[in-house]
Amino acid sequence: MASTLEFKVRRREAVLVGPAGPTPHEFKKLSDLDDQMGLRFQIPVLQFYRYNASMAGKDPAKIIKEALAKALVLYYPFAGRMREEPGMKLGVECTGEGVLFIEADADVTIDQFGDGIWPPFKCLDDILYDVPGTGDVVNCPLMLIQVTRLACGGFIVAYRHNHTMADAAGLVQFMTTVSEFARGAAQPSQQPVWARELLLARDPPRVTCEHREYDEVPDTKNTLVPHPDMVDRSFFFGPRQLAQIRKHLPDQLHKASTFEIITALIWRARTISLNIDPEDTVRILSIVNGRSKINPPLPSGYYGNVFVLPAAVSTAHDLCTGQLGYAVGLVKRAKEKVTDEYIRSTADLLVLRGKTHATAVGTFLVSDVTHAGFREVDFGWGEALYGGPAKSGVGPLPGFATFYISYRNREGEDGVVVPMCMPRPAMERFSAQFDKFTREPTAQPTRILSAL
Repeated sequence: MASTLEFKVRRREAVLVGPAGPTPHEFKKLSDLDDQMGLRFQIPVLQFYRYNASMAGKDPAKIIKEALAKALVLYYPFAGRMREEPGMKLGVECTGEGVLFIEADADVTIDQFGDGIWPPFKCLDDILYDVPGTGDVVNCPLMLIQVTRLACGGFIVAYRHNHTMADAAGLVQFMTTVSEFARGAAQPSQQPVWARELLLARDPPRVTCEHREYDEVPDTKNTLVPHPDMVDRSFFFGPRQLAQIRKHLPDQLHKASTFEIITALIWRARTISLNIDPEDTVRILSIVNGRSKINPPLPSGYYGNVFVLPAAVSTAHDLCTGQLGYAVGLVKRAKEKVTDEYIRSTADLLVLRGKTHATAVGTFLVSDVTHAGFREVDFGWGEALYGGPAKSGVGPLPGFATFYISYRNREGEDGVVVPMCMPRPAMERFSAQFDKFTREPTAQPTRILSAL
């Protein structure tokens, strides 16, 4: 988005929106994939919508607020509060207290955000206000939503949710229900299912797979200390960029997936840019949705966390000096490890290790939400211009993770936006690596040597 854009936002006081009808007061435990330490944070999402003449005179804030209350009758755990039991086990007390809702107006048009409505969003604190005292994982509202009306008639829906409640697929399922009620549906197209007991660890737990994503690695070189000058920038991978990258791959990898190609390039370029010691071990963790792997299948409508983090591992030397195809092969093999047994083994490991974090030292994490459906959530104004995470990473380690976000640019090209957060000098080197692999070679002028 336009980096110099400034505007004023007038917010009303945050209110709690509870279910529109009666709901049970009960306690629901999370699965052992839900309550791992690495998910105990709130993650922000933004959706930008243009003015639609067919909705003239209708207030998006009022419509979404009323639809939210209806959705919370079905998704009533979202209206409760997270509690922590002995042994660090999390569960939801379904109190019906509700989620936070903020109504706002901004003196800016959607066109003023510029050609690239994607992270970083310098205005994030204005369009998703952090209500004091509501940012913790336990004993706080599980969701905060702000609807900001724009001067052009468009609007922004910004929200953050407690990641232990749902992954991207589960969150979009909930927001799709809100959008269907907003458009006048009597019932949603998908009924929610809790059933978190289906992804509890086995009894007794048994780790049957190798999980390099949970290697215990001490930070002997203080690599996890945040750099004082971190910068954010997004990179667009459209058809032309991807076609150029494929030219750097051997024939047998020309059919590698878009995810595998982008992940390999980012992993290699980031490692080069950070000047990591050649002898150090580096990892890239790829979030893999396990819904298609679970056997027997989870019930339709399950909205909990169902992903694992298989790791591709290399020395920095081999990754940086090898061809791009080397990194593609490692990423591909890591993804292929994910089976039902791998997912069960992950849940067991998390219980045996006491809700451990994934390895952070020498690690980068990528989450592909291009197929999650954030852009397709339609409250009556059509699909979103931008729909997806609000920034590249969340939590205490800036630059540890990123997202792959579906985006259509002004030329109508569908592609993938990848926001990155890195120290300034490293970002300059990363940009050079990106250009090296994605730009057409510049034709050199023919030199004619005079014979005179």
